[in-house]
Amino acid sequence: MRVPLSWLREYVDLPATETGRDVQAKLISAGLEVEAVEHLGADLKGPLVVGQVLTIEELEGFKKPIRFCTVDVGQANGTGEPQEVVCGARNFAAGDKVVVVLPGAVLPGGFAIAARKTYGKVSHGMICSSDELGMGDDGSKGIIVLPPETEVGKDAIELLELVDEVLDIAVTPDRGYCLSMRGVARETATAYGLPLRDPALLDVPGPNAFGYPVKVSDPAGCDRFTARTVTGLSPDARSPIWLQRRLQKAGMRPISLAVDITNYVMLELGQPLHAYDRSLVQGTIGVRRAEPGEKLTTLDGVQRTLDTEDLVITDERGPIGLAGVMGGANTEIADLPQSRTDSTGGTPTVENATADVVIEAAHFDSVSIARTARRHKLSSEASRRFERGVDPQAAAAAAQRTVDLLVLLAGGTAEAGVTEVVAPTAPHTLTIPADHPDKVAGVAYGRETVVRRLQQVGCDVMGNTAAWNASLRGGGRETGGQDELIVTVPSWRPDLTDPNDLAEEVIRLEGYENLPATLPRPPAGRGLTGRQRLHRRIGRALAGAGYVEAPNYPFVGEQVFDQLGLDAGDPARRVVKLTNPLSDEEPALRTSLLPGLLNALRRNDGRGSHDLALFETGLVFFPREEQRTAVRLPVDRRPTDEELAGLDAALPDQPRHVAAVLAGAREQAGWWGAGRPADWADAIEAARTVAAEAGAELIVRKGRYGPWHPGRCAELAVVVDGTERMIGHAGELHPGVLKTLGLPARSCAMELDLDVLEQAGNDTPQAPGISTFPVATQDVALVVDESVPASDVEAALREGAGALLESIRLFDVYENAEQLGEGRKSLAYALRFRATDRTLTVDEASAARETAVALAGERTGAVLRG
Repeated sequence: MRVPLSWLREYVDLPATETGRDVQAKLISAGLEVEAVEHLGADLKGPLVVGQVLTIEELEGFKKPIRFCTVDVGQANGTGEPQEVVCGARNFAAGDKVVVVLPGAVLPGGFAIAARKTYGKVSHGMICSSDELGMGDDGSKGIIVLPPETEVGKDAIELLELVDEVLDIAVTPDRGYCLSMRGVARETATAYGLPLRDPALLDVPGPNAFGYPVKVSDPAGCDRFTARTVTGLSPDARSPIWLQRRLQKAGMRPISLAVDITNYVMLELGQPLHAYDRSLVQGTIGVRRAEPGEKLTTLDGVQRTLDTEDLVITDERGPIGLAGVMGGANTEIADLPQSRTDSTGGTPTVENATADVVIEAAHFDSVSIARTARRHKLSSEASRRFERGVDPQAAAAAAQRTVDLLVLLAGGTAEAGVTEVVAPTAPHTLTIPADHPDKVAGVAYGRETVVRRLQQVGCDVMGNTAAWNASLRGGGRETGGQDELIVTVPSWRPDLTDPNDLAEEVIRLEGYENLPATLPRPPAGRGLTGRQRLHRRIGRALAGAGYVEAPNYPFVGEQVFDQLGLDAGDPARRVVKLTNPLSDEEPALRTSLLPGLLNALRRNDGRGSHDLALFETGLVFFPREEQRTAVRLPVDRRPTDEELAGLDAALPDQPRHVAAVLAGAREQAGWWGAGRPADWADAIEAARTVAAEAGAELIVRKGRYGPWHPGRCAELAVVVDGTERMIGHAGELHPGVLKTLGLPARSCAMELDLDVLEQAGNDTPQAPGISTFPVATQDVALVVDESVPASDVEAALREGAGALLESIRLFDVYENAEQLGEGRKSLAYALRFRATDRTLTVDEASAARETAVALAGERTGAVLRG
């Protein structure tokens, strides 16, 4: 909501010295999100005056039409002589009043104006458009043409109200009343402790039998409908400058007088309105739900197939408007536009201009309007307000305000008939203890403050006299008496439904900044769970290894599984689908972290960051074999363990995964060396880093799965309770996947199931073993078949070496058919032996090495390289 400060001052007598920044601070303290204060015309400098075009000479020989004009600017130029100006616009004619900027002025953006020669003529200034003055779009698509009665030589800065401050307020869904000047003015008046001039306090005639006929068939969807009729509108009437400027400052474009007035009243009072051309409405206006197959062409020119849940406005022909969202094209008002001239300089005409209008001011169900707007993907200024809650009591006042402005500005006549269809509703009343806000905030406000603040919000507050007297006589709760307040909520605050809502109003008006800061005192033993600690340790470890965390939304489209090359029967293709997804293109919950991470990789690579290492930890989702419906849990008590277990059973399985992706250089080149690109081994090392934090031993062997390159993919497993379980894969991605997803060449990835890894691990900190005895190193090169995994050879060596083996490391892989034979390879390992109580002899180390080699030969067919 954009709120011009000059407009706000009409309802609240703010001190003259108060700036937009001051008002912003006050409103923020009161709980409104004022995002910015825009200073209109801050860099604008005159002279900027009203001029009258005297003559127009068409200049020939140029690629575009150019006009040499003489303009009367009165004494503003110091001489009284006509001002000569070159202009390329075509939407004005001789005799029109325009806005002229003279040499020495500065326009918004620091554009200085001086006399200059152009198109063979000297231009002493410029005839201005609304965009050049920073006014926004006025619909003219050209030069500003002022009303004929505008005085020549008048200061245009003052006339057009070019200097102002505008508050940009982000209105949250529970504060819908602030989508109006009335609502913001009420908050401002309360914040400053000043009286409010409520624009809705108008003399409104009561309903009678002479109004336009209206029939409401769905009172639940429309509990109030007011209709007024104005006849004899002048087809030549146009919106005055003050009205156009207020609309522009509030972020709306002036269109025509009748439409501008309805928009103006909506901004002023928060009540959306609609004006129908009376000559195009046939018979009684009705409000009902749409019938199957009905269609409506809305004002945006789109024909829409209506849903039976849509609330529509009808006449004898059928729908003429989508209630609370947008009117229909078949009753659109035909009015003269704001621009008085066309692109050739002539004056346009509008045949059959609307002379009689029917004004609709209704109150619709917020849920129904919100669903209709989303169903048709048609969000409007009206639907934004209705779905956040509109004051039903303001409908009659808004209709009266619209009628008054049409009579005043368009020369119309208000008919005596007033139609008002109202479904009886009782005011919403709450009963709360007077000290309830004190308990919520931990501050002793006192009864008087609570009552005063609630009354400032607009509530009608009454005390429970009997309880109050009993409390005074008996000392409060000792006699069972308790001071209670009976609070009637104002009609414009549908969000106040609970005693805590009222407490919040008291607290915010007293100032959140005045609440005492109290640190919570958690009881001992209530820290992070083991799962949470592991999650944090893994994040720190990967960050320390050079990875950047990149969280992603958990939504995917099922086409991503084809892009990743998953088999048709892959379990990852079984997804949980959302009933109401944020995007129709991503209706399912992820079963892998890779789609989001790979999208982040592609996005960053496309932005010029080519050396990337990203990781994410998060939940993935798998449907259960047995589908259950979750029961609604009670709110008046703690759910039982059985109820909570039933709720958990209805949820999908949600294991926690960790994934990482790499591309580009893993080590940068520099004076220290040539650098190194990321490869499959880095992805496996990331998995080892994660396993080390979990205290688990990772089993790495050759594998093949989905998006990974079949020859550069490792299968990762752990042992849980004596059973080996596969928990993920790591390696280089398949070239086909890289091409399909638009990823950098040789990109790598890994993904692990953290929950299974946690089961296999031991989170007890293990101190490193430190020995004062020297290490004995033995190297061994073994020749095996190409198909034998290095991990199998390493496992055999480790087992055969026994307890004296401290570590083993593969440091060389060699393949040469001439020396080793066809289909053979050499694996070289460094074995480190050490005893905890003595220095090993050469014979002991050699014996352990020979035992290890013997077992490797027995299990894998390995032989010592000769």
